[in-house]
Amino acid sequence: MTRRYRQHPELRLTALEGEGVALHLGTRRYYTVSASGLDLLEALASPKSLAELVVVLTAKYEVTAEDAGASAREFVERGVKAGVLLVEEVP
Repeated sequence: MTRRYRQHPELRLTALEGEGVALHLGTRRYYTVSASGLDLLEALASPKSLAELVVVLTAKYEVTAEDAGASAREFVERGVKAGVLLVEEVP
């Protein structure tokens, strides 16, 4: 089974001067994210695996795959805990 992540359907994103703001309409909570966090959230408009998120980061930033993997893993763990990302298991 592969774990894939995606934005919560009630999440709205806005880019502001080098960072992003995410609003969860259901909880009415705002979150600020870095530019790379905004890139990940935008990519997660459709389901993505951690490996796919690593590609997103390494394609845009000068970062190793190992560092990108650690950053993506931490990002999705926090996002799931905050309720802004959903997890699905696919065969």
